[in-house]
Amino acid sequence: MNRNISLRHFRAFVAVANTGSFTLAAAELFLTQSALTATIQQFEDAIGFKLFDRSTRRVALTPVAAGFKDQAQDILNQFEGAVTDLESLAHGHRGHVRIAAAASVTHYFLAKAISRLKHAFPNITVSLHDEASRQIERMVINGDIDFAFASPHKQLAELVYTPIFEDRFGVLCNSAHRYARGKRPLRWQELDTSDFVAFTDDTGIGAFLRAHAPRAELAEGTRNEVSNTSSLCALLRGDGGYSILPALAAGRVEDRDLVFRELIAPTLTRQVYLVTRKLRSLSPSSELLLDAMRATLHDTPVPPSVRILDI
Repeated sequence: MNRNISLRHFRAFVAVANTGSFTLAAAELFLTQSALTATIQQFEDAIGFKLFDRSTRRVALTPVAAGFKDQAQDILNQFEGAVTDLESLAHGHRGHVRIAAAASVTHYFLAKAISRLKHAFPNITVSLHDEASRQIERMVINGDIDFAFASPHKQLAELVYTPIFEDRFGVLCNSAHRYARGKRPLRWQELDTSDFVAFTDDTGIGAFLRAHAPRAELAEGTRNEVSNTSSLCALLRGDGGYSILPALAAGRVEDRDLVFRELIAPTLTRQVYLVTRKLRSLSPSSELLLDAMRATLHDTPVPPSVRILDI
């Protein structure tokens, strides 16, 4: 391979071949005619054959050069296209973002943020994973996803947790359940643990309640468990038990047969975080999705028990 050949030589060759004139090609490339002539001469010396037959009145491609012209043009087009793609990636105008999120985050905010991003930057695509908090943290660490919106499971040292909103816990139950009666908040001490439906410990809600619930017995013994709110709703409609979950997670349940009542004495609050990996920069496309998420967080109505934080 001749290391002295560069795109400068290809551009000079194609310009002369297309215009049929050193004068016109030099003007097109913003070069002097002598500089262009020297570039073509260098190219010919490097490849070992003539590219043009010159006369006082015309410039013609040699037979070998005529067969090479289309290939040279393709090489330039591919290079220019690659540079354009790279610039688009650098500015976030195209790319692919891989994320994971708690279902309540997707329902209230993330779906709108992705739509907002898609409207502004139609060439950015998103992969969205709905996983338990334990899996989400591991996916961020392994690089399987770029970032996540979730409650922490173990607060791993390799990750950065930036709070985005907080909401208060309450009881969700069937409208026929005894806890559905009345408008005032319920107290933790009023709860009967016998028909409590828990979240599994690999979920953010389940792990949080096992660590922070004022009633320790809620995390003890064998009881019905679920790993998502869809399964929870089916159980609560079926056997009339109750569960404890944050207001936002309860708010996404579109079921007239289920009632949410806030818990007090004490008030228990959870935070949902933007989860990223330490020392790993986000791509421009990821930053644009975060911008869309910030805007969506601040212009989306939420239940009174939810407080939006700055990220």
